[in-house]
Amino acid sequence: MAADALTTEYRHEPVMLQEVLEALQVGRDSVVCDCTLGGAGHSLAMAAHIGEDGLLIGIDQDDMALAAAGERLDTSFPATPHQLLKGNFGDLDELLCSAEVPGVDAFLFDLGVSSPQLDIPGRGFSYNEDAPLDMRMDPGKHTLNAAEVLNTYTEADLARVLRVFGEERFAHQIAREVVRRRATAPMRTTGDFVEAIKAGIPAAARRHGGHPAKRSFQAVRIEVNHELEVLEQGLEAAIRWLNPGGRICVISYHSLEDRIVKRLFHDRSQGCTCPPDIPVCVCGNVPVLKVITRKPLTASPEEVERNPRSRSAKIRVATRLLPDGSAPEPRATASTVTDHL
Repeated sequence: MAADALTTEYRHEPVMLQEVLEALQVGRDSVVCDCTLGGAGHSLAMAAHIGEDGLLIGIDQDDMALAAAGERLDTSFPATPHQLLKGNFGDLDELLCSAEVPGVDAFLFDLGVSSPQLDIPGRGFSYNEDAPLDMRMDPGKHTLNAAEVLNTYTEADLARVLRVFGEERFAHQIAREVVRRRATAPMRTTGDFVEAIKAGIPAAARRHGGHPAKRSFQAVRIEVNHELEVLEQGLEAAIRWLNPGGRICVISYHSLEDRIVKRLFHDRSQGCTCPPDIPVCVCGNVPVLKVITRKPLTASPEEVERNPRSRSAKIRVATRLLPDGSAPEPRATASTVTDHL
C-alpha cells in the first residue's frame, strides 16, 4: 500500500485536542512522549509548540500508523526533532532507554483502537465488516488472536472475559452459544462471532443500547492485546520517567480504563498513610503525583457532534512532584484548563 494511502487512512480528528494541549502545557524546549501516536493528530499540534529545541517521541505498535505519522511530521514540522519508535507502551522503559533521554516533560496516552484500525476490515476489529477473527494490534509480535480465544477458551473463561472486560450482562449466554457453535464448525470470522452474540442475547435486549456485539468485541480485543495490564505498566513507567513539574494526560474511552487511571493517580498522590492516632509519621510515604483533574474532562457538545469518537472520552491529568513531595516552581500555565475542572 502506498504511503499516501496510509496517510489518508490515518488522517482523523484528534479527540479533545485543545484540552490536551492546555493540560500538558508543552513548552518550546519540552521533551514530549506520545505513547499512542496513531496518525499523529495530537503530536502534530504538540510539535508546533516544541520547536527546534524540544523533542517529540512517538510510540505505536502499528507499522501503518508509524509510516503515516512520520510522513506528516516530516512534511509539516521538519525542524522539530522527533523519534518514532515501534512498540507497546507496556515496554516504555525499554523504548525510552533506546531514545536516550534523561526524562520526559509530558506524556500522552490516547487509549483504545484508532479509527483507521477499525476501518480496515482485515484487522478484524469491527463488527460491521465480515473479516478473519484477528484483533491483534501488532500482528508481527502477538501470536494470540481473537479466533484462538473464541475457539480454545473454556465456556467459563469466555464468560469471564466477556463479563469482566466487556461488562456484558449476557456473558454466560453468549459464551454458551459460542461453545455450542464451535462444536460444529470453528469460529473463523467476525460475522460468525456476531451471529453467536445475537443468538445469545434475548431479542428484547438487542433492540436497545446500540449494536449488540459492541461489548463482546471490546472484551475479546482487550483479552487479545492484554490492554489493561499493559496500561498499568505503561502508566507506572511514565511516572518514573516524568520530570518534576511534568504532566501525564490520559484519554480513556470506557470505564475499565478510566478506573485504572483514577486509582493509580489517587494511590500515587497519597502522602502519609499512618493511622490518625499515631502522632508522628512512621510510614515515610511521600506523594509522587498531584492530581490536576478533580473530575475527568469530557468533550463539549459541539465536539461530540463533530467527532462522535469523543462521546465517551474522559481525560485525567496528573503532575510529578519533587522527591520530597512538594510542588516544583510552576511552569507557564495554559489559562483555560482550570475552566473544565
